[in-house]
Parts: sequence; structure tokens; C-alpha cells
Amino acid sequence: MITFGEMESGVSYTQRQGVYGIIYNEHENLIALVKTDDGKYFLPGGGLEGSESHYDCLVREGIEEMGKLLEIGEWIGRAQRYFYSENDREYYLADGHFYFASIVGKAGEPIGADHQLKWLKTGAAVKKIFHEHQSWAIQRAMAMIENN
Repeated sequence: MITFGEMESGVSYTQRQGVYGIIYNEHENLIALVKTDDGKYFLPGGGLEGSESHYDCLVREGIEEMGKLLEIGEWIGRAQRYFYSENDREYYLADGHFYFASIVGKAGEPIGADHQLKWLKTGAAVKKIFHEHQSWAIQRAMAMIENN
């Protein structure tokens, strides 16, 4: 598995399992990202809760972050990133599971008022996204599409 960031010695990391969707508009070469109020961009998705399946997690996160119903598609891959969260003041090992996804309906307004759905060109998405392992997933997804 590919890992980004450096594990600092003597630091205790909280492992965070997450599931994320690559939502791609091939006609306009756009990727759906979620922008938070602090100006950071992320793939739609988030942390697994309890015994939640990958599918259930991504569906829940789509409703919470974007107010959208998602359909989960093909597996893209898995990657990790070591990082320090300024917001939580905690060290994490983010363990991301990535899938293609598509928006199949509206579920109302997003639950998270600090999240906005933004569509960016793939190149801009790769550069602006906050987590390196999510950038890797976008690049891997685009390579998979090109090879089909």
C-alpha cells in the first residue's frame, strides 16, 4: 500500500479508516470536491462509523456533505497519509479506501453547513486537494479511465 507523509518517532497516531468517492464528469473533465469553510478541499467521503460498510459510509457522507444520493462504483485503491490535524490537535494515520461514485439524486440540503460541493478541472483538483493520498486517488482514477 502506498503511504504519504512521514511517521515521526515517539508520536502516537490515531488510525482513521475512511471511504471516499471520485465523482467524475467526463463531458467537462470535472471532479466533485467538498470545500470547507477554512478553504480546504477534500474528496466526498469520510470516516467509517461503528460497523458501517464502505458503501453505507459513502452514502451517508454524500448526504451529510453534499445533500446528494450517491451510487458506489468500481474500487480504485487504498492509500494512507500521516499528518497532524491543526483543528483536532492530534496526529493521524488516515487510511483511505477509494471508489468511483456517481450522483443519482438529491437528498435535501447538506447537513454540514460548512461544506460546499465544488466542481474543479481534474488538474486543479489534484493540486488543490488537502490530502496527498486523495490527490493520488484522483490521478489513479484518471489513469484507470484512460486505460479503459
